[in-house]
Amino acid sequence: MTTIPVYRWRLAPDGLATRRQLRAAGLRPGGQDVVAQIERPRRRRGPLVAYLYRIDRARPVRPMTARRAAALAKANAARRRCPTCRRDAGYVIPASLGMCVPCADAPHLAA
Repeated sequence: MTTIPVYRWRLAPDGLATRRQLRAAGLRPGGQDVVAQIERPRRRRGPLVAYLYRIDRARPVRPMTARRAAALAKANAARRRCPTCRRDAGYVIPASLGMCVPCADAPHLAA
């Protein structure tokens, strides 16, 4: 097993980028392995780590098709629907509650 090079924050060589930087450029890693990593030190916890990929091996992002857009809209709509009252909450239902805020507060208001 080989180890990958580790660079300090903002000292990575040219030609390498994180996933977020690739996405901003309209690219994706495209199945390539991680080439290096960046570590950003923090005071009381371990360092933040970001993996780097080669830009010349990155592929363009796949275009959004109408069917993919429809599936994404359907999935997002399901995340907004309250399982208790079956209404569209207008926001993503918090996983910690498992229902919309009015339904979560209803037992407290009745008591």
